Amino acid sequence: MTHEDAVVVQTDWQEDLCPRCGNCSQVFPPTGERICYTCEEQQRIDGPQPLFREVPDADPFPVEALHDVLGGAARAIQDKTQAPDAICGQSVLAAASLVVQGHVDVELPTRAVRPSSLFLVTIGESGERKTSADELALAPIRDRERQLAEEYRTERSDYENGLAAWEKQRADDLRRSKTIDAKRSALANLGPKPTPPPVPMLTCPEPTFEGLCRLFFEGHPSLGIFSSEGGQFVGGFGMSADHRLKTAAGFSSFWDGESVRRVRAGDGAHVLDGKRLSVHLLLQPAVSSHLLADEELRDQGLLTRLLVAAPSSTIGKRPWRETTQETETALTVYGDRLSLILGTALPVEDGSHILRPRVLRLRPRARSLWIKFADDVEGELGELGQHGDIRGFANKLAEHAARLAAVVALVEDPTAGEIEAEDLARGIQLAQFYASEARRLFDLEHTDAELVLAQRLLSWIHGTWIEDVIALADIYQRAPSRKLRTRKDAMRIVEILEDHNWLERLPPGTEVAGVKKRDSWRIVRRV
Repeated sequence: MTHEDAVVVQTDWQEDLCPRCGNCSQVFPPTGERICYTCEEQQRIDGPQPLFREVPDADPFPVEALHDVLGGAARAIQDKTQAPDAICGQSVLAAASLVVQGHVDVELPTRAVRPSSLFLVTIGESGERKTSADELALAPIRDRERQLAEEYRTERSDYENGLAAWEKQRADDLRRSKTIDAKRSALANLGPKPTPPPVPMLTCPEPTFEGLCRLFFEGHPSLGIFSSEGGQFVGGFGMSADHRLKTAAGFSSFWDGESVRRVRAGDGAHVLDGKRLSVHLLLQPAVSSHLLADEELRDQGLLTRLLVAAPSSTIGKRPWRETTQETETALTVYGDRLSLILGTALPVEDGSHILRPRVLRLRPRARSLWIKFADDVEGELGELGQHGDIRGFANKLAEHAARLAAVVALVEDPTAGEIEAEDLARGIQLAQFYASEARRLFDLEHTDAELVLAQRLLSWIHGTWIEDVIALADIYQRAPSRKLRTRKDAMRIVEILEDHNWLERLPPGTEVAGVKKRDSWRIVRRV
């Protein structure tokens, strides 16, 4: 290029006020880039700021800690569905807990005897195949429910015939007996009134606490709340503002293995003793925040009893593939094992539906391992400790480990009478995963909802908007979130992005796509 050419090019530059700060007179090139050196330097100092601390990716779910039967099933379900590993692991653990909890409790080194019940929450976006994984894990339980329903129809008919005969005989005996003593003697000889067969349900999706108690009273003593649409439970009557604490307290009592006492004018007084409850709620992220960030539930203690997993998404990374014979074999082994335990009579008191599970105790090496783990957890509960932010949950971490060990051990060997050190090591590995998830999700569940919405808007702008500037109307007319459909709502969220230096306001009347706009911004794309 000649000197003369350079002079010609130079004359195309323009002197103007910087549209960013409005008061720096500079010479700008004819490229459309009209930010002055002063503002550019300040941008390097300030820069676009993160809206909130980024939540790290989830740790891999420790499938190996599930041992052979449950671990094989989790891998097989993942092979079939390509759902995230934690979703598959959560589903088989929840099903196993329901199957096992009626048969065994676990004794801690503190001498406290606890149920083997687990309360699990799995978080994933729509399309993560949560329901598909859960259906495969629950298949043996669904088969058992169908079997119970067939038996119920026969038993119900026999019960109704027996009840009719009993009532007829009672009426005849009372009519024939002339004195009170004779009537009492006749009724004593008649025997007790026939009792109906238990309702053939082992699971229910979204009961109220009163409905759950009634099902325990009329049904089986070991039940599960399994909901593939956990939002219906979280947003349902039982978790409404007026009933949330009552429901949470009742669920906590079942988790603890305590008797639940119910006194109601319509139903009378009932004591629910020897009942076991497992829970698995599948939630979308937006719904999970309502549950996990609820201060009342945190203070009451229900949240400390939840084992929560929110795995990284696999959507977009699931090319179709054939499943292997190994997958089918693993699911058959899993189904046969759970069916075997389901078909074994529950240990109940004679003539009642009160469970009296046998107690699994820790063998000496397992006991020493548990004590060391409990001490290690205790040492990290301080403000600066690893578990400082999840103190309530961590206080129950050693108990969670023992429960998890009991579930895995009994599925592996339904005749197990004690928990070996290897079993407890698996329980501890799983408990440590849930502690990691709790720490990871702590900040996420306390993030302001508008910051989350601002992050979604920023991702949409960076991912779909090819222009360097954007107008307010473009946002409330085109952005995907329904929460940005009005000018007022869009402006509120845009101001958050502006405050964090991701959008730079342009002077009123700036042209966007050839049209002058009152409100428009330059998009900052570099991190």
